[in-house]
Amino acid sequence: MLNSKTLNSNTSKRHSPFSTITPSLFLTRAPLALAIATATALSTSAFAQTDAIDKPDPSTEMEVMVVTADFRSSSLEKMPSSITVIDSQKIQDESAQHFEDLLNSIANFNWSGGSSRPKYFQIRGVGEQEQYQGAPNSSVGYIIDDIDLSGIGMVSSMYDLQQVEVLRGPQGTRYGANALAGLIYLKSNDPTDVFEHGAEVSLGDDDLRTFSGFSSGPLTDSGKLLYRVSLQQHQQNGYHDNLYLGRDDTNGRDEFSGRAKLRWYATDDLQFDLTVLHADFDNGYDVWSLTNSPTQTTSDQPGVDSQRTTGAGFKATYSGAETFELTSLTSFANTDHHYSYDGDWSNPEYWAGKQCDIYDADWNSIGKLPCIYDATWSKVGQRKTFTQELRLTSNDSGKIFNESTDWLLGFYFSNLQEDNSLVDYAKYSNGGLNPNFKERTKYLDSTYDAKNYAIFGQLDIDISNDYLLSLGLRLENRSSDYSDTNLDHFSPSETMWGGHIALSKALSEQHNAYIRVARGYKAGGFNMTLPSDFSDKKEFNTETLYNYELGLKSAWLSGALSTNVAVFYMDRQDQQVSASKQNPKDISEFILFVDNAGSSKNYGFEIDANWYIDSNLHLYSSVGYLNTAYGDYKYEVGEDEFMDLTGRDLAHSPHLTYSLGGTYRTNSGWFTNLNLSGKSEFYYSDSNESRSEPYTIVNARVGYEASAWSAYLWGRNLFNEEYGVRGFYFGNEPDNGWAEKQYIRYGDPRQIGVTFNVKFM
Repeated sequence: MLNSKTLNSNTSKRHSPFSTITPSLFLTRAPLALAIATATALSTSAFAQTDAIDKPDPSTEMEVMVVTADFRSSSLEKMPSSITVIDSQKIQDESAQHFEDLLNSIANFNWSGGSSRPKYFQIRGVGEQEQYQGAPNSSVGYIIDDIDLSGIGMVSSMYDLQQVEVLRGPQGTRYGANALAGLIYLKSNDPTDVFEHGAEVSLGDDDLRTFSGFSSGPLTDSGKLLYRVSLQQHQQNGYHDNLYLGRDDTNGRDEFSGRAKLRWYATDDLQFDLTVLHADFDNGYDVWSLTNSPTQTTSDQPGVDSQRTTGAGFKATYSGAETFELTSLTSFANTDHHYSYDGDWSNPEYWAGKQCDIYDADWNSIGKLPCIYDATWSKVGQRKTFTQELRLTSNDSGKIFNESTDWLLGFYFSNLQEDNSLVDYAKYSNGGLNPNFKERTKYLDSTYDAKNYAIFGQLDIDISNDYLLSLGLRLENRSSDYSDTNLDHFSPSETMWGGHIALSKALSEQHNAYIRVARGYKAGGFNMTLPSDFSDKKEFNTETLYNYELGLKSAWLSGALSTNVAVFYMDRQDQQVSASKQNPKDISEFILFVDNAGSSKNYGFEIDANWYIDSNLHLYSSVGYLNTAYGDYKYEVGEDEFMDLTGRDLAHSPHLTYSLGGTYRTNSGWFTNLNLSGKSEFYYSDSNESRSEPYTIVNARVGYEASAWSAYLWGRNLFNEEYGVRGFYFGNEPDNGWAEKQYIRYGDPRQIGVTFNVKFM
């Protein structure tokens, strides 16, 4: 059984850069500091080299974007689907340290700020906003180097990353149940056959300190065994001052990421790739304020949002058969996570200074007493995932139907196990008879085990006149078992199917058009710990999504300008909706459940554009338009009170998302990047009518780049925009009679910093 204090290591002060370095921690992370120091020492001679860094000429060296999340690693312009690829150059140009620094630039993409780092995402309006309890059941897949971290993707450092891929729409053939809305795929840099090393240091306000280093090259003289290691340690205080505790680090970030890769060319036909990932994010979570202050809190028990993940991915590729290639993908991940928060958002002294009503036996007001309110919520969990995929992919000699058709067959298995321990404590003025408070403590230990089996196949048929037809189908079975100390027990099993039909046409060498129909699915499930009067909400059904899409991918101006345009219509059936209702018997508690909303319709478009004006100037932009609407759906939120969502927008679904950026590099080495991104307003929740405000964020980076070193000054959110990333509308103040009120969690304010980078061979 898990202990709720197991991961609660975030309460120690972090004012000093060395205040949390224990002997064991130093021994663990000292190699990183040693690697950076060594890299700096070895590259001293490089500092004298001030030649500007080589820049590709876009007229002769246009990069071909390859989508590695696809079965065959196809080029972006040939993929019949709406996909955004963010390469390593853009990641570096925008000083992105975490995926959070990039996601606002992705069209029709949003996230929920209910955690210290983003891990709940929405693509085209589809996706979760939180998961407080229950069985993991993600709508958006999240994979790092073939290691599945769906629903727990907060450990996503951008250091030494090759690219980020966001695939919109259901990925029913490729990824199945966890990719109803789409997929986020992070691909790190592979080992190199020549030695290369680097180190990077970033310092900034909010006491930001980031130390990074990597090393890559051959391990043998033959060049058949290659390695790559990258490490990063990131710390900052978290932008919030806790006035009650007198601390500025209760929302701090203490994040370590490490990755090691081995590539072995065993024979000319056999290749093995091993990736080992370890991430330790020991973050605070202290962001909510009764006054909606974006930078100040008064909680006495600041929350925790920590995640420790160790994972491995093993890929074996055999290409020695005459007609096909065999690929095996095996992954394992073990994650310990702890999420907690101060439920009353303040402290005993604050509440004692407020007055709460008391009543006699006939409910006549007889005066006021100092308020009592103290609440905490904590969930400690351990998740283990194992996946195995085998697939046969035809080669040029294995094409069928008169050598017109590539084929693929595959098998997939996954096992997800999660144990949780939840503690929910509250003591509060209940506005009733003396004694004027109510106290409760709830404990819930749960165990969940889910197994998925799937078979899938795909045909890619080369039709005459430059038409290509792609047909994919996946059949998947999920069986799960859940039990908890509240005596709830569920063992559902269901078979689901999804797939796609896509027809693409090469209109010319510069323009490729496509039409795509895809079917995705999300497994049904159950609601635990519900009161007896919610017996009809115990289980919910499988959700299906049909996505209809038209697209055009074009190259203009001799390839210097590229555009990707997609128009889509989505039909969701038996849509799963997260709903909540305040418990009338305990006003500090909310009853959370998932319900089926019948149907909803989403439609819109995305445009991505890249323009290399010359070898010095690169402009890029994205625009997304999204319109969402519920069908006929309403549910009860109180006695004779209903929430009618019929025709309303889905939560976290802004109508407009946009970004615009540009990078300019002089021949002498000076560098400038300026980018902005924004969203229109959106509903925070499906449980109320509260909405965000529209916002635009501006970032910039300037510096100097030589062939072996670079230095930058950068700023994020330069105009200090206050923008909401999560909101609630409910009663949380007993002195106001628990009247409902809007509460907002804001995104990161302005931050200025510097980065110094060295690389050497």
